[in-house]
Amino acid sequence: MIQTATQRPPQPPPTLATVADVMRPPLTTANTNDHVAAAAYLMKHARATALMVLDAVTGQPKGILTEADIAHAAAGEKDLNEVRIGELMTIRPTVVNPATGVRDAAQIMTRSHFRHLPVSGDSGLVGIIDITDICRALIDPDVSRRPTADTALSPDGLASAANQPPPPDKSGRTTAAGR
Repeated sequence: MIQTATQRPPQPPPTLATVADVMRPPLTTANTNDHVAAAAYLMKHARATALMVLDAVTGQPKGILTEADIAHAAAGEKDLNEVRIGELMTIRPTVVNPATGVRDAAQIMTRSHFRHLPVSGDSGLVGIIDITDICRALIDPDVSRRPTADTALSPDGLASAANQPPPPDKSGRTTAAGR
């Protein structure tokens, strides 16, 4: 006896996400005259991998400073307490608007070797999207299943459980093997 598969009506493809669907608010901004060490401190505590420098008049991105910029400066033995953000930041960063498709943003990032893209609207900076946001959107285009920003936080709201040190062993020491 031959069995045939039950025919299901074709499902419409998921709507492709836009940058607005996956971007995060630009929580971390700085001034060009701020010290890079202060920027690194701010980025660490905000758990950000980049910060934006905005034009005071238009609110539009004037520059971007990334963790890679800071790492290159440190590797070049620059004193981060002396170097100013304006000396390291990328000026006039490429910007996308909220309606830009995630695939288009991915192509811009790939072509230009960026890991971060500021998202700007008529009123100025509205968010930032990074390579992790792009990957999540491409892996699972259903925005409704995407975790919210606080999903990975521990109950105290301070850190992801995955970022916590391992518990001490019987002797009270924390070891790398416990990770």
